[in-house]
Amino acid sequence: MKKNMGNTDRLVRVIIAAIIAVLYFTNVVAGTLGLILLVLAGVFVLTSFISFCPLYAPFGISTCATEKKA
Repeated sequence: MKKNMGNTDRLVRVIIAAIIAVLYFTNVVAGTLGLILLVLAGVFVLTSFISFCPLYAPFGISTCATEKKA
């Protein structure tokens, strides 16, 4: 599994997951929508930790910084 997520992408996903979690646990977002968003937040955190997004792979998207050869 080749990494396809850069640091900025990973940070944004963790921040979005944290916002969703706060909204859910303060009952701003509740019910079915709240549970769906909470699952999405979990997926964001998981993909951030492993630096791989399965949705990027079929499209050939990578937000990793490219290494420049000197």
